[in-house]
Formats: sequence, C-alpha cells, structure tokens
Amino acid sequence: MTAPAVVPVGAEQQVGPGSVGCVATAQLAGSTFSAAVSDLRRGWEQRSLWGHLGWQDIRQRYRRSFLGPIWISITMAVTAIALGTLYAGLFDNDLAVQMPHILVGFIVWGFISGCINEGAEVFTSNVGLITHLPAPLSVHLYRLIWRQTLFFLHNLVVYVVMLFVFPQDLHWTGLAVIPAFGLLALNGAWAALLLGIVATRFRDLVPIAQSVVQLAFFLTPIVWIYDELANSPNPAIAERAKLAEFNPFLHFLEIVRAPMLGQNQQLHHWIVVLAITVVGWALTMVVLRRYRARVSYWV
Repeated sequence: MTAPAVVPVGAEQQVGPGSVGCVATAQLAGSTFSAAVSDLRRGWEQRSLWGHLGWQDIRQRYRRSFLGPIWISITMAVTAIALGTLYAGLFDNDLAVQMPHILVGFIVWGFISGCINEGAEVFTSNVGLITHLPAPLSVHLYRLIWRQTLFFLHNLVVYVVMLFVFPQDLHWTGLAVIPAFGLLALNGAWAALLLGIVATRFRDLVPIAQSVVQLAFFLTPIVWIYDELANSPNPAIAERAKLAEFNPFLHFLEIVRAPMLGQNQQLHHWIVVLAITVVGWALTMVVLRRYRARVSYWV
C-alpha cells in the first residue's frame, strides 16, 4: 500500500478556496501544540483581515440606521438609568453611588457576555469563510474579540458623560484599567475559542451558554453592590452574599470597574483572574491542538 501523503504544517495557506476537504486535509497535518500556536500566531499576523471584517460587522449591523452604533450606547444607558433608579430605591442607596456602579457594570458585562454568547457561534456563523478561505481558525477569534473591543470603546462615551453627571474620585491608579481590560480580553479569547470549538461539535451548547450567561447576570454584582450585602448587619444576608466570591465573573468585573470608579482594588481579584487565565488557556490549547483540524468538517 502507498503511504498517505503528508501535508506540511502551514500548507493550509496554500490551499485554494472552494474545498472544505482540502482545507481540512491541510489542517490535519498540524495536530500538535506547535501547529496550534502557529495558528494563533498566523491569525494575529493577518490583522488587516480580521480588523476590517470586525469593523464591517458593526457597520453591517447598523446599516441604514440614522444613529448607527450609537444605538448600542443609548440602549445600554437607558437600561442602566432605569435599573439604577429602581435598585437605588429598593436598597435605599444614594443614586450617585448606585448609578455609576450599574453603568460601568453594564459596560464590562457587555464585553464578557458578548465574548461568551458570540464565541459559542464563532465558527458556525463563519462557515462560508472557513470552507472557502484558506486562513487560520484564529482569524475568526480575533475578529470577534476586536468587534467586542470596539463595542466596549464605543460604550465608554456613556462613561465619560457619567463622569460629568456623577463625578468620581479618580487618580493615577485608575490606569490599572488598561492591564485589567487586557486580561479581560485574554480570557474572553480563550473562552470564545474553547466554546466555539466544542459548540461546533455539540450545537446544543449554544442555547445552554446563553442561558448560563443570563443566569450569571443576576448572580454577579452588576445591579447590586456586593460590599453592602457582604457587610449587612443581617448575618444571613452577609453569609449568602459572600458566596459571590465563588463566582468568577465577580473578579473579572471588579478588576475593571474598581479603577474606573476610583475605588480601592483588591489583590485577591487579580490573583483569581490570573489563575483563571493560565488554566483557561492551558485547557484551550489542549482542545485546539486536538480538535483544530476537525472544525472545518463539523461546520
């Protein structure tokens, strides 16, 4: 019998468009960690491609709209104002405290939920490009993270307006928001990549992920203030509130929100986030190495 031909790593770049079989065959040659790392590296090098596609996603979504992407910020601001007014009354909090807390929480949560919800469909929603474009799989991941970053930056307009209405005691430690958002993006990337691969094989994971994100919204201190409940004079409430420490979203939210509101930062939030980053990427690289070549078949 004739030995099967071995396709060199990176040969998918030479495969012409139009054949999923050819793309997959090329990818099969690289079921190693080096091939997985190479996919991420080559995808990063194609910044002009995924940068353009991510920008076009936003323009296409609001095509023929007079206000365009401003609707994103308007919708978020209106929701935050409504919930801020409601929960300030329910918890008897100062509106100047409750409103910024909710508004910044919405901005950060929008990025987190976007990476998870859209990450679960990052490959199935790009089936045409995957089967016809000889590009690394990570291109679609970078496109997603770039699009969510643009949404995040766009929503900062509402944050700036909030600073004029409800001034915050900001200082130089607020610059910690830059590395904090970098960690948030790194974790959003591995979560989207991991969910995207698994959900491509098991399509039921998409609605499950969406339901989990919706449930996590209420379990995460976005509209309620964790410190107030954790320090409640009612021991039952305080004990239950401290269970939120087991919610990983709490730590991601706080490392970004605290510097944006000029609040003191807690070291344990950063430690937990760094630990999740390392473990998450380690697990994702194992899955990427093993199943990267099968994605083009599964879609």
